Amino acid sequence: MKRSRILVLVVTLIMSLVVAACGSASKPQDNKNGTATPPAAENKKEFLVGIIPAEAKFSGSSKEKLQQYLSEKIGQNVVVKDYPDYNGVVEALNAGKIQLAYLGPLTYVIAHHQSGAKPVVVRTTNGGKPFYYSYIITPADSKLNTLDDLVKNSKELKFAFGDINSTSGSLVPGAELRRQGVFTDRNTHKFKELAYTGSHDITAKSIQAKKYDAGAIDSAYFDKLIAKGEIKKEDYKIIWKSEELFQYPFAVNKDVSDDTVKKLQDAFVALKDKEILDAFAADGFVVTKNEDFEAIRKVAESEGRLKK
Repeated sequence: MKRSRILVLVVTLIMSLVVAACGSASKPQDNKNGTATPPAAENKKEFLVGIIPAEAKFSGSSKEKLQQYLSEKIGQNVVVKDYPDYNGVVEALNAGKIQLAYLGPLTYVIAHHQSGAKPVVVRTTNGGKPFYYSYIITPADSKLNTLDDLVKNSKELKFAFGDINSTSGSLVPGAELRRQGVFTDRNTHKFKELAYTGSHDITAKSIQAKKYDAGAIDSAYFDKLIAKGEIKKEDYKIIWKSEELFQYPFAVNKDVSDDTVKKLQDAFVALKDKEILDAFAADGFVVTKNEDFEAIRKVAESEGRLKK
């Protein structure tokens, strides 16, 4: 009899523990505010954002602020990641490894061509204008005053592009120098030396230090570096200026829903945080569409940049 009673007690205890465990597993966990968080919210996927290295690394408090701001606006945990080169961001967006990317106009055109990426918003500068320029700059005391001077003296000069996939740092000035007959590609040109610095700030500082005689740069980042006191305007000459170029966009992977796109557009248009805007050399963002980049697309096609 004793043995039977002990067995019943053991079975009862085990069943009680199982029931308690099941109840605990199904109960929503409390979050930091002490309120219940539904299991679905806990398992919500991260929304990943890639940033091109347009000038310097996008990091620190501006990165944290952007993550927090977008997370609140779209209702997902946003994680921002910077990439060492433009092409890496395009490949990640094409493959769906990131959902949103900050791209140059050329890299957007390439991403749209390769995977159907969709533009969301475009940055504005100079009082809300969605346009910028490509400059060719030289040291202030350079003997070069015009593009013609650069072409005539090319064999004596060291020239710097930015990243090879930069619109203003490579594509547009490269197309102009091709028309002038002094540049075909990085291995075929009429310069004494030709280099790709990888970013606009490096180009500007290399020209300032006279490592190169001339270089191509994004006008908005050039102005930003001056405004921040990192370079001095009087140390440079602008010897060539392109036509208006449509600005840098944020673009999404083709699988991102229209509802999320609308939330992102509303968030960026409403963005007023100066630290975040300064990180993008912007004074704001406006909604954009694929057709806005047609001029860049035509140059990219003529330069053989749009390959599957």
